[in-house]
Amino acid sequence: MDSKLVNAVLLSALAGLATTIGSVIGIFVRHPSKAFMAFTLGFAAGVMVHVSYVELLGAAIQDIGFGWAHVAFFGGMGTMFLIDMAIPHDWGAEHYEGPGDPAKRKAVMRTGLLVALGIAIHNFPEGLVTFTGALKNMDLGIALAVAVGIHNIPEGMAVSVPIYAATGSRKKAFLWSFLSGISEPLGALLGALILAPFLSKTVLGVCLGGVGGIMVFISLDELVPAARQYEREHTAIVGVVVGMMVMAVSLWAMGMSAG
Repeated sequence: MDSKLVNAVLLSALAGLATTIGSVIGIFVRHPSKAFMAFTLGFAAGVMVHVSYVELLGAAIQDIGFGWAHVAFFGGMGTMFLIDMAIPHDWGAEHYEGPGDPAKRKAVMRTGLLVALGIAIHNFPEGLVTFTGALKNMDLGIALAVAVGIHNIPEGMAVSVPIYAATGSRKKAFLWSFLSGISEPLGALLGALILAPFLSKTVLGVCLGGVGGIMVFISLDELVPAARQYEREHTAIVGVVVGMMVMAVSLWAMGMSAG
């Protein structure tokens, strides 16, 4: 595996393991402010939507044409929709308080493990997001890793809080949160093994379009609704706009464009 593929997988690993940051917050902070959560989730959504349309879809259109790029784009959205329908996951687990009896502890532990499983499965295709972007351009891969990493933080909280509440063990809470994030670099690694022998402008264009669709779906279906749950005076939409602005300035500063 050449250095470009290795770096792309490593970036995906860093993005996936951002769940451990959420785990630490969930274990030690327990209840970050609503304004922080609304802004952070909105910010991640803004970054992901902007880069999906400006960079990923634009690059796919150049590589494989307008029509096929959009087929790939909506195919990515459809893939995430089917995963969501088959295995839904809920960040609401982060609201659990410590249970008072063994039966409740068992129920909360089960919830935490199911959330961990759901997030792990959702993270698998997300591993392709950073990986594919990094194959196109390493600066784009870094930007995507930051966006995906930010959105993984509350997922880490959703795993760690119920497990910590059920077991009282910070180690177990951290471990399960870590494992839920591992699926992301596994997705990137599988993508590397599958794509490497067939990598071409056409294959990369299809992947970029599909990844753009995946990111837009995640943003609109998960991040924005989750941010609105913490809404205070339009904090979520402010986060979205700021995220878009930051990504626009970043891409401009790096001299990047779909061309």
